[in-house]
Amino acid sequence: MNQLKTSWEPGFGTIYTWFGMDKNGKIAVMVNNCWGWLPNALLSVNDFENLLDALNEFKWEESEIYTHYPPNKDGETLLDLYSSLVYRDIKSKVEIDSWINDKQFEPLSEINLPSRKGFFVYHSIEGDNPGQDYPVGYNGDTKMGDYFRYLMPTIYASIEDFPEELRHGIAMSDTVDFTVDRLLDNDKIDEYFPRMYKE
Repeated sequence: MNQLKTSWEPGFGTIYTWFGMDKNGKIAVMVNNCWGWLPNALLSVNDFENLLDALNEFKWEESEIYTHYPPNKDGETLLDLYSSLVYRDIKSKVEIDSWINDKQFEPLSEINLPSRKGFFVYHSIEGDNPGQDYPVGYNGDTKMGDYFRYLMPTIYASIEDFPEELRHGIAMSDTVDFTVDRLLDNDKIDEYFPRMYKE
């Protein structure tokens, strides 16, 4: 039985990776890092956790059912904002950019998802308490659970890159533009993504 927002709450220890489509049809991988809300539209999908598992297995090219994967986009991964907590030992964006560039031709990983698959990658602000983490490079106010744009592709994925049987697991937005919106307010996730994809 699915839990809706009235009973489900994000909390320490459980990370969900879900998929969003912006108003222009571009796709993002959304990592809630324990504290990000999931859209109620997604929580309302029957057996949504298994659906997310299937989508993520497909994303990593590890599915035993959906084995026809789109070709490598051969684009680039661009760094936008990054976690002060995750990258606390790295002093500059230049160092992270260099590290990202070194990962482009390694086995499939989050770092080369944008260049190979065409996905944006958003992460939620994490930490053990408010203020421990923040997105470096963003000047506005943030709070735990807000989704920030971490990695960007240069060639974009679309709904056509997913098997038809899995597309209903992608949350849709009529207002968000992944090429513009660097931070998504965690409290407004239902406003951003009010429905799931339908043919």
